[in-house]
Amino acid sequence: MVDKKKPRSKEVVTREYTINLHKRLHNVTFKKKAPRAVKEVRKFAQKMMKTSDVRLDVKLNKEIWSKGIRNVPFRLRIRIERRRNDDEDAKEEMYSSVTIAEDQSTKGKGTIVVD
Repeated sequence: MVDKKKPRSKEVVTREYTINLHKRLHNVTFKKKAPRAVKEVRKFAQKMMKTSDVRLDVKLNKEIWSKGIRNVPFRLRIRIERRRNDDEDAKEEMYSSVTIAEDQSTKGKGTIVVD
């Protein structure tokens, strides 16, 4: 029996990830760490959700910058939601929304599908 599966990138899904910012910011100048961390979170979301339109939450930005420009948190627990784009003149059908997860404990937690 042949099942027709719809393309994976078209599904609406929510997942929680632990992102290791420490390894992504190795050898980055102090005054560029927090801005680079924001870019790395955006790049991570693009890779995981396969959407080029990534929108970061204000609380996530505050969490990245919470210890200043140089002392970015080593790890962050983030929630990425792939949503439908309701805007008619949008280039893509889907976009990703990235927020900070409620539970920031990272030990023993991998990717969790939240649906």
